[in-house]
Amino acid sequence: MSKRTKQLPQDRGTVLFDVVFEDGSRASNRRVPMEILSGLDGDQPARDLIDKQEAEIAEKARRAPRVIQSLTRAAKPEPKPARE
Repeated sequence: MSKRTKQLPQDRGTVLFDVVFEDGSRASNRRVPMEILSGLDGDQPARDLIDKQEAEIAEKARRAPRVIQSLTRAAKPEPKPARE
């Protein structure tokens, strides 16, 4: 029998963002597709998408949507060294 090798994670074309809201709460690793970030607008399309997501979440939870204070790209995790 041959030994099964682990596959590397696939790059799915998303960027992760850390979001801090005005009430002090934080949401880590909110996914945003890379396609909407390809223009000259910087991260503004990501802010618009996350605002829309937050409005949908707030509607389902029957609460007021939280206002974004800051939006930063999350750091990429360091790749783990391969085992021998």
